[in-house]
Amino acid sequence: MHHSFNVALMLLAIAVGVTALAKKTNRPYPIALVIVGAVIGLVPISGLEGITEFIAEGEIFQFIIISLLLPVLLGEASLKLPFSHLKHNAVPVFVLALAGTLCTFFLVAAGMNIGLGLSLQTAFVFAALMSATDPVSVLSIFKTLGVNKKLSTIIEGESLFNDGIAVVLFMISSVYLTEFLQEGPAGIVSSILVFVKVAAGGLLVGGALGYIFSKLTSWYDDYPLEILFSLVLFYGSFSIAEAFHVSGVIAVVTAGIIFGNYGAKIGMSPTTKVNIHSFWDVLALLANSVVFFLVGLEIAYIDIANKWGLIAGSIVIVLLSRATAVYGTLLPVKGIPMHWKHVLNWGGLKGSLSIALALSLPADFSGREDLIVLSFSVVFFSLLVQGTTISLLIEKLKLKGAGAEKKEYDLILSRIHRYRSALKRLGDIEKDLVISPVVHSSMQSLYEQKVSEAKSELENKYKEHPEWRKEQERLAGIEALYAEYAAVERLLRKEMIPGDLAEEELEKILDKIEGMNDEKHD
Repeated sequence: MHHSFNVALMLLAIAVGVTALAKKTNRPYPIALVIVGAVIGLVPISGLEGITEFIAEGEIFQFIIISLLLPVLLGEASLKLPFSHLKHNAVPVFVLALAGTLCTFFLVAAGMNIGLGLSLQTAFVFAALMSATDPVSVLSIFKTLGVNKKLSTIIEGESLFNDGIAVVLFMISSVYLTEFLQEGPAGIVSSILVFVKVAAGGLLVGGALGYIFSKLTSWYDDYPLEILFSLVLFYGSFSIAEAFHVSGVIAVVTAGIIFGNYGAKIGMSPTTKVNIHSFWDVLALLANSVVFFLVGLEIAYIDIANKWGLIAGSIVIVLLSRATAVYGTLLPVKGIPMHWKHVLNWGGLKGSLSIALALSLPADFSGREDLIVLSFSVVFFSLLVQGTTISLLIEKLKLKGAGAEKKEYDLILSRIHRYRSALKRLGDIEKDLVISPVVHSSMQSLYEQKVSEAKSELENKYKEHPEWRKEQERLAGIEALYAEYAAVERLLRKEMIPGDLAEEELEKILDKIEGMNDEKHD
């Protein structure tokens, strides 16, 4: 036990050290961790033998990734994903997460079975493993380069939901597929029912627990306790869902979105929000650092002898399937320019979840060795090749964010929002008799002066860059149209206007919103 603790501590120290160095040199830390992990795994280094021996067991890797770290990664991402961002990008997110994932799944399975001769079940299991995407390294690059927030939200949203779908597909392929094939056409119906049951069960478990814990936070104003609530929520959602044989991944994502939006709205003070986000930032960074380091270490334990052709073929099939899924499913979706699709395609990296699922297969599972080799190879290729070239693609497509002047403009906008929030808070505490009217008046004058000065700076920026004002007007117009849409719906519910007139008005409003969204990409 003492030895295992020392090994784990050494692993953690190396992972954190590599992450710190990568961040200092402005490089994507996940890729750096994979490379260092692979070097440690492949090259004998005195004093580090304990780490490689500790991780060599597939059960340990699978436990650390799925049971220990996956709820952290899913919980942190879903907790910090604003529902408004998800709502505004719901169509591309869910098209990619559902239709795109299923399309990739069937294309990879067909390619591996027909093109490379894998058995039908092995091909479908591999397809499920390759359906999940991991955006961590891509999003870290996006943040560095200042890539459009909508594009980042689509990639992150797709990954959150397609992880759950991929795990469900993996379960069906590895456990039930043989039985379903024997049933013939009825097996297709059975597989759909299992898919719906597992996915819907995860939604119900996560939704119920997310709502309960959101209400629980409204009873307390104690951020250490509320942080513990979030910890129990994410691990509890995962464990309870898995105990009921439904999707733990979908449960955690659903719980996180509800807790991070509804729970934050009804039960979290500003202090709690800041501290709970800081806590999960730390845990997520720690989890990601360990995950990618482990992926690199595990590379040493795969036997690729005489399998180069199979590996190369699988990489090509996965890449072609991803490209077909992205370009094909997004074809009818408006507001997604072609150069975004290029990034969505190449940014669909594979990650540790694929490897952990492959290692979770029973030792007597037919084709298990090939699945582990192929999963490791595709993930390693994905992280090293796609992960290191995505920034070049972004720069080539001119998606890199604006320079210092645009950041200065964004800073002015954020300051105005901060000052107005402070004014609102001062008004609230003055009404609650926390501060005196005299103190409130002086503080109010101070912040009003700050707002006035920031507005003057903003006017100067708009004179230099009228396109920035135009973009703000476009966003304001869209929000106003959403308010109009909600108003018509309320009138319809109260039966104050006829249904046919309401439908006509709602359709006109949606057309205007789509038109204004299209303006962004003209």
